[in-house]
Amino acid sequence: MPNRLISEKSPYLLQHAHNPVDWRPWGEESFAASKKDNKPIFLSIGYSTCHWCHVMEKESFENPETAKILNDHFISIKLDREERPDIDRVYMSAVQAMTGQGGWPLSVFLTPELKPFFGGTYFPPEPRWNMPGFPDLLEKIAALWKTDAAALLQDAAHLTEALKAAASPTLPADGNLPDMSRLQDAFVAYASSFDAENGGFGGAPKFPLPVNQHFLFRFWALTGDKKALDMALLSLRRMAQGGVFDHLGGGFHRYSTDGLWRVPHFEKMLYDNAQLAVNYLEAFQITGEARFERTARSILDYLLRDMRHPEGGFFCAEDADSLPAAGAETKEEGAFYLWTERELRDVLGQDANAFCTYYGVEAEGNAVSDPHGELHGKNVLYEAAVGAIPAAKLAAAKAKILGLRQRRPRPARDEKILTSWNGLAISALAQAGRILEDEDYLAAAASAAAFARGNLSHEGALYHRWAGGERAIRATADDYAFLIQGLLDLFAASRDEQWLRWALDLFADQKRDFWAEPGGFYMAARDGGSDLLFRVLEDADNVEPCASSVSALNALRLHELTGRLEFMETAEAVFRAFSARMRAHPLSLPVMLAAAGRRLKLGGQIVLSGAAQSPEFKEMSRTLRRRFLPLTLVVETTDADFPKLRADLPWLEPYAPKSRTAAYLCENFSCQAPVYDARELARLLSARER
Repeated sequence: MPNRLISEKSPYLLQHAHNPVDWRPWGEESFAASKKDNKPIFLSIGYSTCHWCHVMEKESFENPETAKILNDHFISIKLDREERPDIDRVYMSAVQAMTGQGGWPLSVFLTPELKPFFGGTYFPPEPRWNMPGFPDLLEKIAALWKTDAAALLQDAAHLTEALKAAASPTLPADGNLPDMSRLQDAFVAYASSFDAENGGFGGAPKFPLPVNQHFLFRFWALTGDKKALDMALLSLRRMAQGGVFDHLGGGFHRYSTDGLWRVPHFEKMLYDNAQLAVNYLEAFQITGEARFERTARSILDYLLRDMRHPEGGFFCAEDADSLPAAGAETKEEGAFYLWTERELRDVLGQDANAFCTYYGVEAEGNAVSDPHGELHGKNVLYEAAVGAIPAAKLAAAKAKILGLRQRRPRPARDEKILTSWNGLAISALAQAGRILEDEDYLAAAASAAAFARGNLSHEGALYHRWAGGERAIRATADDYAFLIQGLLDLFAASRDEQWLRWALDLFADQKRDFWAEPGGFYMAARDGGSDLLFRVLEDADNVEPCASSVSALNALRLHELTGRLEFMETAEAVFRAFSARMRAHPLSLPVMLAAAGRRLKLGGQIVLSGAAQSPEFKEMSRTLRRRFLPLTLVVETTDADFPKLRADLPWLEPYAPKSRTAAYLCENFSCQAPVYDARELARLLSARER
């Protein structure tokens, strides 16, 4: 019989709807049951593509005896961290404070007032790896609740107060705006941990972390320091060569279990791929290398093919685990992506030797890391010997192998649509449409933005999640920040003023509901609800940048576009509030530091004005779009869109399209004479870069 999760929309919760555990969703009804029955809450937080969440489910939550302990002594609540990142962050901070580490599944024990008193992550079914067995742990906590609940309540109260105090950045604002020395400190820290042979930073496990490349590209643009550029480019090259990249179907896996980018954890996340697509697009702008363009396209084509809702939005993720064959009962990590040498030889025939050499395939398997002991005899495709097979034969062989893979059981797909992650996808597609002059990508970006406006926004309110035809859950600051960023990129690529206007409205709402004094943005709105112990102010850019970092950059861009001082004041308040944090921990906020670097160079502006269909406009536009200009406001306007743009950007009036296409280059609030030729424009841009 299904439990109480059967009516939920979250794929993760539905995965647990037939467990013998009497799971309940997060909400007032569950909290009331805890108070009425005087039972502590067992809160289990995870997400649908989490490998160890699946393991704990199979070992413990599907076990009738373990389920009986939970049902007898606890109110058991399941929470999808992707649906409620604000709640996840609160209890993750609790577990990190108690144990010194965190991760998912997150297992937390709460009082009926939702205050945590004990927690951890994965617990095995019996004692191992210096961890208690989960049933034994449950029995012990249940006994303590009966015999000494007062002590647990006191511990929970003390912990909650400490966590509240730490919910804002731990360092006080020093009131200073970051200067170049802050960026230089971060660069030195990056250089000291850089893997000069394999790219990336630190050792295994190794995460792509797109925020790192974002900072390094902009530090190079600010300073001309080629070492920063080389670190970013080498990292992107090595990632695209490694097994962490899906060489057949496109897109990147979650992270590499080794330091060589060879053996991935196989889940694929929308937020990783959207940000990495931007990294590769910028690398293409900087270098002109076709490899970077191909990688960016392969990421975006994967998203459009496998992760897109028919109406335009993008799903969350694909699982790492899948059935190894039709009819199999047990899922295995990477089963969809791994190959034996024999499988490849049976399909490729005489081309097998060259293909296997190219992709490092070995008879005994090629895994340099096998964390779960599952990869013997299996191969992850990675570029081991580029040039071992002619390009045409390689493409034909890949098509054959991809066709074979498509007949395998696919990994499960989490079909939630999140505003924040779709904002990142809109940004990537819009920038691809602009940089690559690809109307299909631009149309996909506009379609995703229209989906968000139609399905995730209603009567002036923005929502976090759409699933199964239902919008739900109040938006977080990340939702606002990432969507605004995407809309600004879509406006820059399309010149469609509706996206700028929506971005302006959203920013006003975000500032009203999420602002934290003296600067920054809380994750949850100020009236976030009674189910939140406290609001968290994120102070680190990690796999996703924090809302305050992206919002500071959004504010700078809106200031440049509109000339309104309030946006500059908002950005500077954020920089001041986080300045001590940036000084003490220079690698904690790379996106915010990059935004601070842009503030140092405000005043750079290029306006291209002319007839939309003229060859001169198109050629000069291509010249601009292929340049990496992260410190310069670039606005294109034509006879077709100028009448609408002038209402929102009145400063454009002197640049109204005339009979001849012209580019106006301004720096330090001073403009040069108009430029009428693409070659001259390219020459001047090169001179500025030098």
